[in-house]
Amino acid sequence: MTAMNNQGRPTGTGMSSNRETPTFTGNRALQLEEPLIFERDNPGACGVDFDEPKAFTPRLGKLARKGSIGLPGLSEPEVIRHYVRLSSKNFSIDAGLYPLGSCTMKHNPRLNEKMARLPGFGDVHPLQPVKTVQGALELMDTLSHWLKVLTGMPAVALSPKAGAHGELCGMMAIQAALKARGEDATRKRVLVPESAHGTNPATAALIGYKVDAIPATEDGRVDLAAFKAKLGPDVAAIMLTNPNTCGLFERDIIEIADAVHEAGAFFYCDGANFNAIVGRVRPGDLGVDAMHINLHKTFSTPHGGGGPGAGPVVLSEALAPFAPLPYVTHGKDGFDLVESEAAAAADGQQPFGRMTAFHGQMGMFVRALAYMMSHGSDGLRRVAEDAVLNANYILASLKDDLSAPFEGPCMHEALFDDRFLKGTGVETLDFAKAMIDEGYHPMTMYFPLVVHGALLIEPTETESKMTLDLFIATLKDLARATKSNDKDRFLGAPHFAPRHRLDETAAARSPVLRWGVDVPRQAAD
Repeated sequence: MTAMNNQGRPTGTGMSSNRETPTFTGNRALQLEEPLIFERDNPGACGVDFDEPKAFTPRLGKLARKGSIGLPGLSEPEVIRHYVRLSSKNFSIDAGLYPLGSCTMKHNPRLNEKMARLPGFGDVHPLQPVKTVQGALELMDTLSHWLKVLTGMPAVALSPKAGAHGELCGMMAIQAALKARGEDATRKRVLVPESAHGTNPATAALIGYKVDAIPATEDGRVDLAAFKAKLGPDVAAIMLTNPNTCGLFERDIIEIADAVHEAGAFFYCDGANFNAIVGRVRPGDLGVDAMHINLHKTFSTPHGGGGPGAGPVVLSEALAPFAPLPYVTHGKDGFDLVESEAAAAADGQQPFGRMTAFHGQMGMFVRALAYMMSHGSDGLRRVAEDAVLNANYILASLKDDLSAPFEGPCMHEALFDDRFLKGTGVETLDFAKAMIDEGYHPMTMYFPLVVHGALLIEPTETESKMTLDLFIATLKDLARATKSNDKDRFLGAPHFAPRHRLDETAAARSPVLRWGVDVPRQAAD
């Protein structure tokens, strides 16, 4: 008979032991040891047969290659096995709960993938004549319509490729509007709350603004008095995240917007956390002038890996004329794509330029619209409600074992600090590494910076109560274990991952980015 623990998991007989007996291959059951693909080089092996080239006279001169190109030779099965083995070492939302705070790692419905592969979407080319892509343009127009409806904003720019790119778009639209008013030379300061996303001050600084930080109050929100004291005729905008990175809704948002506009400045809102309020709150009703929307966070398009991303930007009436090129219009012969400043001027627009070579990421547009239409208005509202419910369930369940820096309920993410680890000899990083041994990707650590040793958890609406209960029970067990003398469970973690704890500081400071036979392989554990 197999015993069960209090989470309904088998214990005793049948559980794997902790012994680290080495195997002949270096493999541990299905956890396969995998060298670099260059180390697998088998000269002469190739998955494709190439004909010997006919005699020719090279025209590269001194640029002609004198040696091997350096690519490893492998057969097709060897290549497939290599990348399948590597993929098995990655944690993914398809494998389990992904609790990264402020990143909204939600499930990507396979229906979206099916739609994105439909002929006419999957094989469309940006240089096709407009008359041959009417369906694609109609989809972009429909997506724009629903983004404007959901945000209460009159205009949207689809071309930005991600959140930070969207921030840049919004701030450049603000800069263009100030230039049109003749105030771009005098308004050179941007206010950024300490609870905003870290890319906000970087974006402002990138285009020449001086960043002025606004402190947070003890309840994790913008200090309204400090904010108003910093307003002046040299302020171009405020860049505020709402809900903020503490997982809290800014209660004074309308008063902040009114004060910004009274000072002649603009209100940029970071929309990375729109998943918490979609269908519930329209940013346009709060006085927002520009806001980017991460389609991969709110509308489920794939997230991470460097792309393809999509960060459309919605704009207020004051900023709409300055939206970048290109954009879709309804022409006399159907949908059209406005791609030149001359055509935009004839349309009454003053675009600040263009963000990308073409119109954006078509595949992401298809996935996002499929998500919207399959959920409907009631479904999208439920998304936000369930995301907030799940986060508050985690907060309420863990606040007695972990330590919460702020009183009261949260929005879409639960935030904890490191006070519960005081005197244990265990730090936030150690706690997170021990989670890997339990089969969980760690939550966001040490962010937001306004909370010491922060652990930021965002379960999203994806997770069921059963999944959350096991996650909560695991964190409770870890939190209680920190009070014992079993520090090795934490300080040496992860014990069961393919690689043990790395020297991440050394790796960041002295990365080895190119493989070579003369580069010694570093010990990983």
